[in-house]
Amino acid sequence: MTHPGRFITLDGPGGVGKSTTLATLAGLLREQGESVHTTTEPSTRPIGQFTRANADRVHGHALACLVAADRYDHIRHELRPHLDRGDTVLCDRYLASTLVVQRLDDVPEPFLLDLNADIILPDLAVILTAEPAVITSRLRERGAHHRFERDPVIPAREVDLYQQAARTLRGMGVAVLTLDNGALTPEQAAEQIRGALTSPPPRTSGDASATTGPT
Repeated sequence: MTHPGRFITLDGPGGVGKSTTLATLAGLLREQGESVHTTTEPSTRPIGQFTRANADRVHGHALACLVAADRYDHIRHELRPHLDRGDTVLCDRYLASTLVVQRLDDVPEPFLLDLNADIILPDLAVILTAEPAVITSRLRERGAHHRFERDPVIPAREVDLYQQAARTLRGMGVAVLTLDNGALTPEQAAEQIRGALTSPPPRTSGDASATTGPT
């Protein structure tokens, strides 16, 4: 289903700089007159809050179903209304993260794709990556947010799985932009994402939050 807005997702391993890059990109897009809405997954809605609070205790297929349930609720109550309004929507984590994080929990990709068969696909999916050693160092400095980030072998597996997720998304017709955030500042990454975006939506009034670009 088409919508007048533009939907950009930003995914990548923990510690790769998604939040900082997203905020920087949001500022750039607002400066050029776009109405931008920023959001995240798990969402801030009830299912998302439950998912975030219990992700260390719920595993495998059950967690994948919780993530998908939150995504459909997120689409209905937040993403679609802003896209229908013509906003540029930037989302910190979306389908690419599902195709990585849930696979770390041994959930097969076909099951995940079936669960997400009716979601809105991004106009641009940005995947940020870096060398595993860089990610490990950043996580050590920042501190782990969940059980996956506490496993020292996970960064290398994540980098490989995000490469696979990018191929899957391209096979679904999604534009994907992969950036090595270990070699870029947030400002440089945001500029590259902005450069990948074409045909900006018309300026609209209303909510102003942040946006991210496709890969």
